[in-house]
Amino acid sequence: MKLKFSFLIATVFGLLLFVNTNKLQAQNIIDKSADELKLFNATQAVNTGDYVKAINLYKEVLANRPKDAAIIFHIGNCYYSMKEFDKAKIQFESSKEINDKAAGDLRLLLGRCYQLNGKLDDALIEFAAAKKNNATNVSKLKEIDYYFTQCQTAKSLMANPKPITITNAGATINSNLDDKRPTLTADMKTIVFTSRREEGKNANQDTEGDGGNFEDIYTSEWDSTKNNWGEAYLVRGAANSQGHDAACSISPDGKQMFLYLNNLEDARGGDIYVSKISSSGKWGTPKNIGAGINTTYFEDGAVLSPDGNILYFMSERGQDLLWKGQKGYGRCDIWMAKKKDKSTWDEPTNLGPVVNTEYDEGGIFPAADGKTLYFCSNGHNSMGGYDIFMTRMVNDVWSKPVNLGFPINTIKNERMFIPSSDGKIAYVDSDRENGLGERDIWIMDMSAALPKPHVGPYISILTGSIFNGDGIAVAAELVIFEANGNQVGKVNSNDNGIYQIQLEGDKSYEVRIDNPGYKSIKESVKLDVDKVGGTFELVKHFILYKE
Repeated sequence: MKLKFSFLIATVFGLLLFVNTNKLQAQNIIDKSADELKLFNATQAVNTGDYVKAINLYKEVLANRPKDAAIIFHIGNCYYSMKEFDKAKIQFESSKEINDKAAGDLRLLLGRCYQLNGKLDDALIEFAAAKKNNATNVSKLKEIDYYFTQCQTAKSLMANPKPITITNAGATINSNLDDKRPTLTADMKTIVFTSRREEGKNANQDTEGDGGNFEDIYTSEWDSTKNNWGEAYLVRGAANSQGHDAACSISPDGKQMFLYLNNLEDARGGDIYVSKISSSGKWGTPKNIGAGINTTYFEDGAVLSPDGNILYFMSERGQDLLWKGQKGYGRCDIWMAKKKDKSTWDEPTNLGPVVNTEYDEGGIFPAADGKTLYFCSNGHNSMGGYDIFMTRMVNDVWSKPVNLGFPINTIKNERMFIPSSDGKIAYVDSDRENGLGERDIWIMDMSAALPKPHVGPYISILTGSIFNGDGIAVAAELVIFEANGNQVGKVNSNDNGIYQIQLEGDKSYEVRIDNPGYKSIKESVKLDVDKVGGTFELVKHFILYKE
């Protein structure tokens, strides 16, 4: 009897265990299905740009799967898309710690977070790993190399800062939002700029765009008694509309302004307009500059040469098909048109592949000498994002653009550079650290960087970094030879791979790089000279491979 009773208890217990196990399995299936639905909805949210909703959904799933590196990556990717790079970095690092191959772009995006936070050595390590993970993906390798080179350039330029003092233009000019595109009269007493601050003319937001405020054009006058800019205000008159309005440039005498407008009537791709100021100080209704300059593509950034006979502007024409027999070289190029008469222009011409890259160029400003052109680019040897470059017209040919260096440029974005005629002061817009808003206008005191009277041969600088095939800095010896074989210099790179040597300019040299355990390499370099703006500097990076 006791045996039967024990058997009965065991049977009942087994049945209960079976039922509970089935319930648990069923609940797991339900939970898994709910998670899959949340993941689907999170993906949909990402596709529509609702990253906050996506993050919340991913976190709900992560509560059930705390070690799912892919979900952690997706959370980081949302923060990355929201430009919250510190939060993205934390998620990417957590994902990498669990599985460093959780997603194809994990190491690339982690490297970008390090790059944007100024941790360039860490970024180079991640980019090197990303290259290995994408060894057969040609387009991805090109993207990685693009950022890799930016970090190398940034390290070199930041190691040799220019003697420039930079201050924020202050709260009378800058707001807590986006303030950009400064343009000044020749006497530097009036500034015109573009802002997305809330007290603008437009009551509505750009709901079809990024949801932010529409852009408006503001101005301010210099207060010489307070040595500061007065409170900025909307330009008077009809220059601002109910849509996006942005200032391209103001004429040296302050009487004419080029604008960028984007509306549904006659500027669907974004066109260049011109407005003139009346004797009462009010700007007239902007007029389209005409079909000779504007196309169905995007046009912006119009500015006149100092003599008023050349119009420089940026355009996306010719990027897909030839435009009147001319091709573009990137997504957005710099073009120029010569004045035909008082109100018309000759057919525009592209500045060519020396200035324009396969990426974007803009932020154009012709200097007072009529030969120097400043512009921004995220091509060439950029430190990261957009940098300011300089080119000169020599014998009707544009010279190779030169990066203006650090701290004019940073690892963030600098898009507009407006120097005074004497070169002592310059204005730049940038989203660099310690600003008041998203993008601010900054003032640069460049008097200490002005060139001294020249005596003797022009000296140029050869600088850069040396890395191995994995992107790790290498200490090596560089030996410099003239064309006739005479050795004229020798320098060692430091532990960070950075080297610098001064050589006579306007000459060609052969550089030999040696390091035990690596293959020696030889490369030719041509050092130009800068007879106007200071010392010419060539940034040249080298990669050594093991024997």
